[in-house]
Amino acid sequence: MTKFVELKKVFKTLHGPRGCLWDKKQTHRSLIPHLREEVREFIAAVRHNDASHMKEELGDILLHVMFNAQIASKAKTFTIEEVIDGLVKKLKRRHPHVFGNTKVGSARQIIRNWNLIKEMEKKRRGHG
Repeated sequence: MTKFVELKKVFKTLHGPRGCLWDKKQTHRSLIPHLREEVREFIAAVRHNDASHMKEELGDILLHVMFNAQIASKAKTFTIEEVIDGLVKKLKRRHPHVFGNTKVGSARQIIRNWNLIKEMEKKRRGHG
């Protein structure tokens, strides 16, 4: 069993019939303060160049990604697999110099392309 499959099973158990009452009561909104705190702690670890703490805090951030995906899955809104699929597609779209035929000569061009692609995506979604 992969670690990802094991992690999914842990969350399914936590939210299942014999799971954690507190976990099962949480919502996307109720988790916001906890996620903010974990991100702040990760940033502090980066600023202190503390790799061990960074690893721990990334785990806590991943906990929140999985937790929110589990809440959404129970509500039949979306799954963690759909989150991952969307991210893979976005990364490939926004890196045409790696996954396509776009030629770039500098990191500045890469950032410019990323922002142009992002703006086009927003317009397509009706947010621009």
